[in-house]
Amino acid sequence: MSTLQELIDKSKRLVFFGGAGVSTESGIPDFRGEGGLYDGEWEGVQPEAVLSDRFFYLQTERFFAFYRRFLLHPEARPNAAHRKLCELERAGKLKGLITQNVDGLHRLAGNKLVYELHGTIYENECTGCGALYPLDWLLGTSGIPRCPDCGAVVKPGIVLYGEPLNPYVCRGARREIADCDTLIVAGTSLAVDPAASFLEGFRGRALIVINRTETPADAQASLVLRGSVAEILDGIHVNGGG
Repeated sequence: MSTLQELIDKSKRLVFFGGAGVSTESGIPDFRGEGGLYDGEWEGVQPEAVLSDRFFYLQTERFFAFYRRFLLHPEARPNAAHRKLCELERAGKLKGLITQNVDGLHRLAGNKLVYELHGTIYENECTGCGALYPLDWLLGTSGIPRCPDCGAVVKPGIVLYGEPLNPYVCRGARREIADCDTLIVAGTSLAVDPAASFLEGFRGRALIVINRTETPADAQASLVLRGSVAEILDGIHVNGGG
């Protein structure tokens, strides 16, 4: 922890890259860990297949049954990790936050400099007229949610397997990683491309990895910490400036 504190204090441009492990302390299961969302099948189908664009369009009703049950956690609240990252941003230390999560907890905690690579559950768009609907609206529907204006299916604002990431979000995220001097990678197995490949652009001074299990970035890291992301980040003392 003392080394982590020293690296953060010396940083002039700190960026955070996080995954599902950041939100587990908020009661949201991760994806690839033991007991995670992808650990097993759902009604005879692999969860990755359910969360694909093909499944969405061909078996829309089953998709939404899975989506409502496993991906929507409206009761979840930011944990110590989210709050500490917000504190770092407000102090002028954290310059960018890149997340693979769709739960929206970073924004709910107050962070503004957020790049949501895989979208967010808080935005839903009509596939017909393009009308936008908030999460509260979707929570009030059942079965296949349809646009009140045109009757078309309303699609969650998350990136499904088989869909490209938003090019503008990707460009901003890559720029933040390329320009930072210290990068914290936390709560992610780095098993999903193209997001995992973003780290190839890092040319900074210190790479910090915080995760419960090994990652492909461990060998290049300046510091590797095993354990809870929330507990570790909560131990950081925030100094202003940067």
